[in-house]
Amino acid sequence: MEITNVNEYEAIAKEKLPKMVYDYYASGAEDQWTLQENRNAFSRILFRPRILIDVSKIDMTTNVLGFKISMPIMTLSSWATSSVEEVASTGPGIRFFQLYVYKDRNVVAQLVRRAERAGFKAIALTVDTPRLGRRESDIKNRFTLPPYLTLKNFEGLDLGKMDMANDSGLASYVAGQIDRTLSWKDVQWLQTITKLPILVKGVLTAEDARMAVQAGAAGIIVSNHGARQLDYVPATIIALEEVVKAAQGKIPVFLDGGVRRGTDVFKALALGASGIFIGRPVVFSLAAEGEAGVRKVLQMMREEFELTMALSGCTSLKEITRNHITTDWDAPQARLVPKL
Repeated sequence: MEITNVNEYEAIAKEKLPKMVYDYYASGAEDQWTLQENRNAFSRILFRPRILIDVSKIDMTTNVLGFKISMPIMTLSSWATSSVEEVASTGPGIRFFQLYVYKDRNVVAQLVRRAERAGFKAIALTVDTPRLGRRESDIKNRFTLPPYLTLKNFEGLDLGKMDMANDSGLASYVAGQIDRTLSWKDVQWLQTITKLPILVKGVLTAEDARMAVQAGAAGIIVSNHGARQLDYVPATIIALEEVVKAAQGKIPVFLDGGVRRGTDVFKALALGASGIFIGRPVVFSLAAEGEAGVRKVLQMMREEFELTMALSGCTSLKEITRNHITTDWDAPQARLVPKL
C-alpha cells in the first residue's frame, strides 16, 4: 500500500514496535491534553492564499545560523543509542547536538568537546527537563532500555545504562543524573567552554525569550518537549508568535511539536519561525521502513510544503508573511473583509 502522508507511519510503527517502545515514543504527559493540542492547534489556522502569481520556480532554501540548507525542516536527537561520532560518520550535513546538563559538569564539557570534534554546528540546550514529566504509559510499562542498547554517548562514563525501576527507568535515570539547579548562569557558562552557537530549546513565553536573548543564546526553539513534560501548556504553534515578538528579530526562533504536514511548516513560518524540527515522524518512519522511511518523510514534507507555497502565491521563504494566514486568536476586525 502506497504511503501518502506522514501520519500513516505511526500505525505501521505501532504494529512493528514492542508495546513499551511504541508507547514511549507516542505518549505525552499525564492527561495528554497538550499532546492532542500540539496537532489540533494547527487546524485552527487557515490560509489566505494569493492568486495569479508566477509560481513556476519555488525556492525553499534557507540559512540557519549561517549554514545554507535545502528546506526549513530539520530533525534533532538527544539520548541516542548511536554516539556523536557514529552519527557524524554517516556523511555530510548540518548537525546540531541536543544537550542535557548532567550534575557532573565534566561530563557536559566532554560531550560538548566531542560534538565539536565530530563537526556538529550548534548545541541545542534542553531547558525544560529539570525533572522528567509524568508519562503514565512508561510507568505502567516500567520503561527501560533493552539490554543490547545503551545511551552511546555516555558509555565510557558509566552513565550509559538505564536500570530497571519500579516505575519508569528513564524517570529514575533523569532523577539521578540530570541537574535540577540548571539556570541562566549555565547558558553563559556553556559559552565559556564552546564557540558553538547555543540554541535554547524549551521556551514557551515572551519573558523567557527576552532572557534567552540577554543570556547570549544564538537562537530559540519553541518546544514543549513533544508534550511529554508539563501537560496543559499551550501548543507550540500557539506559543510561537509571543516568543517571536519578544525576540524582536535579534535571534532566530524555531519550532517543534505537532508538525506532520507541509501546511504546518508554512503556518509556522507565517507566524515568524525560521524553521521547524520534527521528532516522532522520523522515529515512526524509521521503525516502519528504516532509512528509506525517513527519506520518504522528509521528501513528502518537502513536496507538501512546496505545493502549499505555490498555492499560497509564495516563491521564496521571505515571501511567506503573517497576511497569508488567519488564526482564531486574530482580532475580529482583522478577519472582516474590507469594503470595496
